[in-house]
Parts: sequence; structure tokens; C-alpha cells
Amino acid sequence: RKFVGLDNFKALLSDERVRAAFINSFRYLFPIVILCFIGGLVIALLVSKLPDKIKGLVAVLFFIPYLTSGVATSVVVKYFFNYNSVFNEFLRDHFNLNINWLTDERFAFWVMVFIVVWKMAGYYALFILSGIESISPEVNEACALDGSYGFHKLIHVTLPMLMPTLTTVIVLATGLAFGIYTEPYLLTGGGPNLSTTSWQLEIYNTSFTRFQSGYGAAMAIASAVQIFITLRIINFITDRLNRKFGY
Repeated sequence: RKFVGLDNFKALLSDERVRAAFINSFRYLFPIVILCFIGGLVIALLVSKLPDKIKGLVAVLFFIPYLTSGVATSVVVKYFFNYNSVFNEFLRDHFNLNINWLTDERFAFWVMVFIVVWKMAGYYALFILSGIESISPEVNEACALDGSYGFHKLIHVTLPMLMPTLTTVIVLATGLAFGIYTEPYLLTGGGPNLSTTSWQLEIYNTSFTRFQSGYGAAMAIASAVQIFITLRIINFITDRLNRKFGY
């Protein structure tokens, strides 16, 4: 075996695929974290208002997408957005829209984001719902006496009291955004023009398709460093918010 020293790490700096994976990690990060947070919060707030008899059933229904196989979901989405699908024929016949969902950079990326958010929002909603249920009834009574309802109560009372739970959701969603693999692998192969590729996909292709295991290991280390630094920044911000609200 030939020892290459730091050559693999030097090659990362000029590799177009590595650059695309690095940039796409942040492109995935922001919409996935924000949409999963908002979607989970909305679902949790809606479910919390339901009668206790059906609350558990509805919460489980929102949890089902998380349990669905990523492969099965990707196959269904692939047929749904196929050029000759019923959906696309409907758009062409009634709205004169001819959209290549999985081969157009403008749409392929957002299809990936949509799948992930659809699968995970209900899962994170269970965390937030648990936090909402743990808020003391006395707090809600005090809000009612002070005239705090709706959006005002959500911003000034509910969210501050959910900060530890929301921190967990944000950290988990961040890890999810950095670990995307199944959807781009099955739907786009990382294309078009590397717009949907990810670290996991490039590490797999490098190590097990092009059989450059050493270079793939260097990619994995670079990915781990990016994830570590990003999580440290997020933890710093969320820790300051937690201290601000007394946690």
C-alpha cells in the first residue's frame, strides 16, 4: 500500500463534488430546520387543542410518515413527479405548465426538502406536543386572567417555556439535514448539476462505486468536522436563548 499522507485532504479543496456537498449541506440545513420546526409546532398546537379521546390517535397519524420506508416514499414520489404522471398531465392540460420536477435545478432541490419535511414534521411534533402538555394548567389560567391569548400567548409564554424541547428539535433536525442520502440517491443521483447531492451520497459513491476508500474516508472526516462546527454554533445560540428564559 502506498502512503499518501495528506494528499486526499488536499484533493478535497479542489473537488467540485466535495464543494457541492459542502454547500448543499447548508442549503438543506436552513429550509429543513425551519420548516420542520414550524410544521412540528403547528401540528403540536393543533393536536393539543383536540379532545383527549382522539388526541393520541391523531398524534400517531402524523407520526406514520416517519415510520414509512424512505425507499418506498421515494419510489412513490418519483412516479408522482414523472413526466408522464397523472399529476404532470393535469398541469399540462389545464394550466399549460410543463415542469421537469426532478431534472430542473429549480425544483429538484425543493422536492428533496419537501419529502424530508413531510416525513419528519410529525415526528418532531410529538416532542413539542409533549412539552406543551407539560405546561402547568396554572400558567394557562394566569394567561387567561391577564388577557393573553392566541399569538401573543404563543410568543410570550408558550415558546419560552418550550425552549429546552425546541432546542432538542433544532439539533435533531440539523443532524437530519446533514444526513440526507436516500432521497437524492433514488430520485436524482445527486443531480441535476450536483444541485441535490449530499455528503452521504458522495461518500458512498466515492467509496463503493469508484472504490476510492481512502478518499471516501477523507470526505467522511471533512463532513464530520463541518457537522461538529455547525452544531457547536447552534448550541451556542440555543444555550444563550435558554439562559435568557431561565433554563
